[in-house]
Amino acid sequence: MGFIINDNVTWVGKIDWELRKFHGEEYSTHRGSSYNSYLVRDEKTVLIDTVWAPFSQEFVDKLKQEIDLKKIDYIVANHGEVDHSGALTDLLREIPDTPVYCTANAVKSLKGQYHQDWNFKTVKTGDKLSLGKKELTFIEMTMLHWPDSMACYLSGDNILFSNDAFGQHLASELMYSDLVDQAELFQEAIKYYANILTPFSKLVDNKIKQIVGLNLPISMICPSHGVIWRDNPLQIVETYAKWANSYQENQITIIYDTMWNGTRLMAEAIAQGVKEADPAVTIKVYNSGRSDRTDILTEVFKSKAVIVGSPTVNRGVLSSIAALLEEMKGMSFKNKKAAGFGAYGWSGESPKDITEKLREGGFAIANEPLGLLWNPDAQGQEACVKFGRDFVANL
Repeated sequence: MGFIINDNVTWVGKIDWELRKFHGEEYSTHRGSSYNSYLVRDEKTVLIDTVWAPFSQEFVDKLKQEIDLKKIDYIVANHGEVDHSGALTDLLREIPDTPVYCTANAVKSLKGQYHQDWNFKTVKTGDKLSLGKKELTFIEMTMLHWPDSMACYLSGDNILFSNDAFGQHLASELMYSDLVDQAELFQEAIKYYANILTPFSKLVDNKIKQIVGLNLPISMICPSHGVIWRDNPLQIVETYAKWANSYQENQITIIYDTMWNGTRLMAEAIAQGVKEADPAVTIKVYNSGRSDRTDILTEVFKSKAVIVGSPTVNRGVLSSIAALLEEMKGMSFKNKKAAGFGAYGWSGESPKDITEKLREGGFAIANEPLGLLWNPDAQGQEACVKFGRDFVANL
């Protein structure tokens, strides 16, 4: 079932090769994921987190092959979300009196989801749990990414069990950061940060400073999704510090949806203008009606500026653009500029609507919105090229 991390710690989680959507239908997981659970054995034995609910009974059955369940002295629930706590009901049916260590908010979450009054032991930052020769130190990770989140640190082995922080949705039998494809690893890591942790970047920055301030030696970071960071594990902490600080690359992302290609033609002409004005800038162009929304939001996170377009439909915008603008607002992106555009046949509200939604989402508006009647002719396309050139100039 599991694999041995060291003499004291065994991974006992589940690799989910089939997973393609997460958080309902919100998050795409093209490379699968894992639900990482860790068994720590000293004079006392502790299980840190479990797995997602669909794999609950499988998890318990395989855990029995690893250890007599009655020899588990403690359970740590770093986070109440069901992808981490989903096997608690089946597990605690077998060992009902086992103490569950978690934050006070996690007690509310777990009771609210499972309607069970388990043997909860609430902890806060700095509290310790002795395992014999070693001890666990608890660190609250409030809003990274739920109010109940925490991490725990194993002394002696110098392992940080970080739960959702520093994770990625990446299925791999290799399970270590230095063994997997580095491009895939960091693509999934930045996607994970962009879509899950961006709204809490200020808290991420403060928590990283707090962890560093504890002066704890860290030899390994074991998150609850994806691979374990063991070769220079602080590289992901340092990367998070950069991502949390109004991150941007030299990239402009153009996002549009279209009905009869007028807005598509505008998007492509605007991209031409951007390229003419700055040949060095990375340009990404996405049709939001045909592209993965999670991937688009990752590119927005990486960008210094975005340009968003839609035709006017029912005096508004197409649904894929409306949904994306709402998500962008919720992400609370910082230090990014934007502009809106669109083709229309009759009333023409979409460019102004998009611009206002971008402004509400915290984007600085670089250009007045551009609207063109019907499909752009040669003159209209030149107006789009100029729009792209002006946009770069206004950055």
